Amino acid sequence: MQIELALMSERGGRDYNEDACGHWHSERYLCCVLADGAGGHGGGDVASKLAVSHVLQGYANSPAHHPQALQALLLDTNRELLAHRADNPKLRNMHSTVVVLSIDLRDRQALWGHCGDSRFYAFRDGQLVQRTRDHSLVQSLIDAGLLDEAGARAHPKRSELYSALGTEGSDLQISVSQAPLPLSGREALMLCTDGLWEWVPDEDILAALAAAPEPQAWLNDLQQRVLRAAEGHPKHDNFTALALWLGAD
Repeated sequence: MQIELALMSERGGRDYNEDACGHWHSERYLCCVLADGAGGHGGGDVASKLAVSHVLQGYANSPAHHPQALQALLLDTNRELLAHRADNPKLRNMHSTVVVLSIDLRDRQALWGHCGDSRFYAFRDGQLVQRTRDHSLVQSLIDAGLLDEAGARAHPKRSELYSALGTEGSDLQISVSQAPLPLSGREALMLCTDGLWEWVPDEDILAALAAAPEPQAWLNDLQQRVLRAAEGHPKHDNFTALALWLGAD
């Protein structure tokens, strides 16, 4: 299976970038992870980097390519954030979203898991075939039929999360795909933070994909779409994306 990978991470209108992303691979497995941190005194930057490094290290030690293992990896990453918060009073409010993609290159299938409102998208043959559902207030309003996607992007509480890493007890919500996505070599996959999708609706992400000759061009187009849409909002959020294009051998 041929894979092209591209990254894009921008500070936006903020003083520094609290997003983080990374990837790891062996001959059989590929893991991609992206995180969006928050918290005072630099806690967001610490939280997102900690989440990414812990997921990649844990996956490299034991590739988590079934739902229970992926769930366990994210739970363990949450425990790691909580331990760091306990060790440093300045970090007591830090937390982070996370989204993880696992690909079995031999069996040609993908699994993913997430916590918060960083998203995984899968496109095939010009159509959106998978997208994660956010753990957020506006997603609950959409699910209840009280809000549509356009209204969610303008909602004053659109950034209010129901869950993120750094959450204790039963309030933690982690979602993991229960069935693998078969990969035929015609897929475009993307992980991104809310700083991107807040400004670029799904149909515009798809339009940018259709016009792009390769994955970095896709992300460059999305970057420009965010900057145009966020004009007049000088404090708009960091935005980060990791894209993969799959092709047949």
